[in-house]
Amino acid sequence: MVLLLASTVAHAQQSRESQLIKSYNSETSPKKKFNRLMALGEYYKVSNIHRADSLRHIILRESRSFEDSIRFNALFYNAEIAEMIGDQDEYFRTILACQPFLNKLNSDDIRTKLFRHLGHYHSSMQEYETADFYFNQAIKLAQKNKNNAMLAETYSHLALNFMSMNEKDSSLFYAAKSINSARRAKDKSVLSIAVNTQSRIYDFFGQIELSVAKNLISLQLAEEARNIWLLAKYTREIGRDQKLILNLKDAEYYFRRSLGYAQQIHDERQMGLALTNLAAVQLDRKNFSSAIQNANQSIKYLSNLNDFNGLGETHNILGMVYKEQKKYNLASSNFNQALVYYESTSNKEKIAGVYHNVGTVFKEQGRYSNALNYLNRSIEIREQYGAKNQIYHTYRTIADVYKDVNDIESSLNYMELYLNYLDSNATLQAATKIAELSESYRSEQRERLINSQADSIQQQRRERDLASTKLENSQLRNNFQMYIIIAFLIIIVLAGIVIFYRWNQTKIKQQQYEAEMSQTLLRTQMNPHFVFNAMSVIQSYIFENDTVNSSKFLVNFSRLMRLILENSPKGHIPITTEIEILQKYLEMQKLRFQDRFDFDVHADELLFEESAIIPPMITQPFIENAIEHGQLHTVEGGFIHVSFTKENDMLQISIIDNGIGRKGSKANKKSSAHKSMAMDITSQRIENLNKKYKTEGSLLVEDYDKELETGTKVLISLPYAVESNPIN
Repeated sequence: MVLLLASTVAHAQQSRESQLIKSYNSETSPKKKFNRLMALGEYYKVSNIHRADSLRHIILRESRSFEDSIRFNALFYNAEIAEMIGDQDEYFRTILACQPFLNKLNSDDIRTKLFRHLGHYHSSMQEYETADFYFNQAIKLAQKNKNNAMLAETYSHLALNFMSMNEKDSSLFYAAKSINSARRAKDKSVLSIAVNTQSRIYDFFGQIELSVAKNLISLQLAEEARNIWLLAKYTREIGRDQKLILNLKDAEYYFRRSLGYAQQIHDERQMGLALTNLAAVQLDRKNFSSAIQNANQSIKYLSNLNDFNGLGETHNILGMVYKEQKKYNLASSNFNQALVYYESTSNKEKIAGVYHNVGTVFKEQGRYSNALNYLNRSIEIREQYGAKNQIYHTYRTIADVYKDVNDIESSLNYMELYLNYLDSNATLQAATKIAELSESYRSEQRERLINSQADSIQQQRRERDLASTKLENSQLRNNFQMYIIIAFLIIIVLAGIVIFYRWNQTKIKQQQYEAEMSQTLLRTQMNPHFVFNAMSVIQSYIFENDTVNSSKFLVNFSRLMRLILENSPKGHIPITTEIEILQKYLEMQKLRFQDRFDFDVHADELLFEESAIIPPMITQPFIENAIEHGQLHTVEGGFIHVSFTKENDMLQISIIDNGIGRKGSKANKKSSAHKSMAMDITSQRIENLNKKYKTEGSLLVEDYDKELETGTKVLISLPYAVESNPIN
């Protein structure tokens, strides 16, 4: 699967790259030429990280002669590439340099991105409240513009912000919101990032099995999106979880896959990180020479990129290798170097890990006082930052130190703390399940490869058959005498043109007539049904001798009937009239059920300004279903929300209720039959409109709450028309 994906992507990349370079070289306008350069840089962000990095300094230099918006785009490109290659100092400097542009630019999308990155900066600085402020500003703008992709990315960052504060419930809550927004965005790369955020949170809080399961889903989504950069990242993360449960074989498999993906897009940072992880596996296998070799190669890559966090991790691994070899001076030197790098990025969690390792070196040297000093400093930092479950490994080391100095009571106390954690920790217990998940994923991957290859073989076979058929037809045509062919062709073509023209004109007229008649019949089919239900309500008030409500009901009903009788025969009516009909109908039903549900009908101001029109009573059957068959009056806090918006030159209508839903009403055969009739009638009306006006209107009905299978959401898409320019 990896080789097949690499081959397909590589071919597409070469074509796209050549096209972009040719477009850049042929452009003469300075501004357009710069835009072509930016487009090439954006392309390299997903295909060749090394070239994307080499372009950012050129882009920054060239942007200085243009206006604020172009200079900002250049700065932002520089920041994103710096983040991708791990140059945190450059990334943060550039993001802060972008901040003055907030009040100069009118684009909400750009401001949303900048707010999100500023939130990430302050979160990295442990300024969590400030980070929360910027994330919420980004969320407001994304919601305002209905930008689900940006909303998903911002929710992911907000979830990680809460994770850093050790607030598990809040972090998982916003991770779930990120996934929901990503699904609405219908972008598999965005969805894979959202699911990966959930995986990182589970990993942070020690739920390794859930972390691996979620990350395998992220990996599959990244494969479907053909996002090589994400594939390199996710395979490395899965490998780290495999190493944590001492499954070194699978860990090495995923690290090598990560290295292969990173090499494919020339991502030296991820190449370096994969080599560091491989060095960690070789350390566990006591293969010290290979571990040192891979770590040193990683340092070469990461030093060129100023990836201080990556360098800190690599020197930390080297320190552990030299500790195992009892080369304590080299171990201490590498641990100190790791601390320098982590201090420069304020990475408290990693600093705590290095302090733990330094403490183990002092322990093995018999310098117990120094060992306890570093081990306790590690605990102090972890109590404020990072995953608290890592503290317990330090408790175990402290217990061993006290045992060596014959302080048995202290040793037992710390050992008890460690054992309590071990009993409650599910990491080792989940090792078998994680191995099963990995094997299942690899089996599915092999099956997808086989299916892809089979599809490729079938496609080649069809192409060969088609070529053979064309050759045979060519040979047959050559057997006929040319003048006979020409004569017959002329006769056939002339006759065909005449016949087709007359037949087509007749068919078009017949279809238009049938569509118009069908629409009229369908609308009249709905009106008697509605009147029957309304009269039943009035009859019930009369039986109950409720003169007050029957009077109110009749006033509304008379106005409603006038509106229906006046507008039902029409092909289209003003949307203001449709809304008035709905409000009158809902007021009648609310009165009938003694205010046991609420409703609101909302339409964008643009529809009123443009005098939008709509087929009459297109929404009423579904509102009736929500009340009558959704048993809305039996639901606590029942509601109906109706909205009208314009999107992509189509009128979008949504009808949402929180009743018992489709599943709950299935037991009532009469209810199901009526709902089916409403669906069929409205579907036919939309189909007739599509035939008549050559549009692509649609009707979609789904559960409002998909988990509980309650409530109903109806989405109707109709051709957009206004009074000054009706579609007829």
